[in-house]
Amino acid sequence: MLAMDYRGPKRVRVTQKPMPEIKHPEDAIVRVTRSCICGSDLHLYNGNVPDTRVGTTFGHEFIGEIVEVGSEVTKVKVGDMVIVPFNIACGRCSFCQQGLFGNCHESNPMATAVGGIFGYSHTAGGFHGGQAEYVRVPYANVGPTVIPPGMDPDDAVLLTDVVPTGYQAAEMAGIQPGDTVVVFGAGPVGIMAARCAWLFGAGRVIVLDHVDYRLEFVKNYAPAEAYNFKTDMQDPVLFIKKQTDWLGADCVIDAVGAEATGDVMQTITGRKTLLQAGSATAVHWAINSVKKGGIVSIVGVYGPTDNLVPIGNVLNKGLTIRANQASVKRLLPRLIEHVKNGVIRPKELITHRIPLEEIADGYRLFSDKLDNCIKPVLTMPSSR
Repeated sequence: MLAMDYRGPKRVRVTQKPMPEIKHPEDAIVRVTRSCICGSDLHLYNGNVPDTRVGTTFGHEFIGEIVEVGSEVTKVKVGDMVIVPFNIACGRCSFCQQGLFGNCHESNPMATAVGGIFGYSHTAGGFHGGQAEYVRVPYANVGPTVIPPGMDPDDAVLLTDVVPTGYQAAEMAGIQPGDTVVVFGAGPVGIMAARCAWLFGAGRVIVLDHVDYRLEFVKNYAPAEAYNFKTDMQDPVLFIKKQTDWLGADCVIDAVGAEATGDVMQTITGRKTLLQAGSATAVHWAINSVKKGGIVSIVGVYGPTDNLVPIGNVLNKGLTIRANQASVKRLLPRLIEHVKNGVIRPKELITHRIPLEEIADGYRLFSDKLDNCIKPVLTMPSSR
């Protein structure tokens, strides 16, 4: 089968790989019909996540058709078209029982934090991902969710990560009616977080980024106030304070993660020399621009384990910090209803369709923010 192959930082290609096989009675094999390149994949692509091994196939956002199941799979069957959450979760451990599917202990037992994730380095279990024609899906009685009749596959594929992550970012922010919510980052997840903030009662939503076409997109899609932190202000923290009667925002969402720009020291130590687990610029801005007693919600991805974070400000301001990988399985029933009812329109984020065979060009397009790219979807040879 054709599959993406990681060869080192900024080096990916498509190659022939062996077909995946059933290794456990609860496995399924899925023929991928749509897959995405995620902003989190760029952290791998650029070399910011430890233990990303040569030969890995990335891709944690995909849907497809089940073509084979293990002997103990009862919840789905061959021929089902399914949404596959990016979390690999057993459904049985103490964390899954709490709805913390992103922290499953069985799927990644050697880790003390994150559970298994498709195609996301050996720190997340070493599973191959869905930027391929076929993929092995463990725990097929838990993760794969049948796509409702009539749902557009373009909507369905964004329910694997972008929509639930943006929604959970707003959920964790503890938004109260009338709150001012600030979102750092206008990538797909930041755009979705801004949109979902209104569902929790936000009275004002402000988004900061440094890419004008993304700001224009979120201004119309969310809708939100959108500002370029490089051209519209000198200091983002001071700007937010001025916008909020000098109190600070009620809630701030970090939807950027390890590759944030805007601070020279953080960029050098977190992105260039890798002395910390990614540039913590957005975390700094979030902590310093939220009000006393406010909430900081973090869904931007950082590699393990250390970052330079102003923890003293967290203490002295009495802040609550909430952070996690989205628990997709927990959120799917609600989000499917939101999509069916037109409350959320995921497919409008898709700007580019890229053949799997041209994945190297797709990564460069997305990474370098070319051609007004918001969200690229990979098309598979068998689905054209």
